[in-house]
Amino acid sequence: MKKLEFIYEDGAHKWAVVARDPEKPGHLIDTNEYLVLNGSEALLADPGGMEIFSAVFSAISAEIDPYTIRHLFASHQDPDVISSLALWLDFNPELKCHLSWLWGSFVPHFGGTADTFVAIPDEGATLSLGGLMLEALPAHYLHSSGNFHLYDRKARILFSGDVGAALLPPEESGLYVENFDRHIRHSRDFHRRWMGSNKAKLSWCERVSRLDIDLLCPQHGAIYRGKDVKRFINWFADLDVGSGIRD
Repeated sequence: MKKLEFIYEDGAHKWAVVARDPEKPGHLIDTNEYLVLNGSEALLADPGGMEIFSAVFSAISAEIDPYTIRHLFASHQDPDVISSLALWLDFNPELKCHLSWLWGSFVPHFGGTADTFVAIPDEGATLSLGGLMLEALPAHYLHSSGNFHLYDRKARILFSGDVGAALLPPEESGLYVENFDRHIRHSRDFHRRWMGSNKAKLSWCERVSRLDIDLLCPQHGAIYRGKDVKRFINWFADLDVGSGIRD
């Protein structure tokens, strides 16, 4: 069963992850959902598919009041990211969903009204969470044409969506990357196939390499921390990705 674990705490400012589910059916991709808290207000990043809503909701409710969640953040449009939207809105119709303007007429097929969505322009935006400023950083074509990551400058945490993802075997279930060389083998094919542009990749690597990042948190797989953050960025910069990749 999925459970919530805190990965950063500084008073009322916290990050938590609803981590991978060891009991997940084999035909579903495993996901991580990230919760950012600041005082009495919270944001849930990539809230997940509708099939795991009850598991995510239960894991969050066991630790915090789910009514503190005022915002959803969708890195892109995929069903494993945001198809639970209607169920979250059934719980709280006042939730705001922040996402690329590009998906503003697509994601509403999962639920919501025009008032639900806060469009993020291509160049990015700043989101206020109870006075804490979170930065939506462009990550277009990695792997979606309208794609954003979320950076918390104070916590030095980057939620990186599908960048950094690894499709891990059941025996590698740790929350954090413990052996980079062993772990990254489970990332290679995913990144080569799903990341659409070397130019976009290098632009992202250049942008994030200038940031202070203690934790790089992907939607799939384990969290990179410390020196492994820079190791991943360098590995990704050197990897050939995009259309035409076959081997």
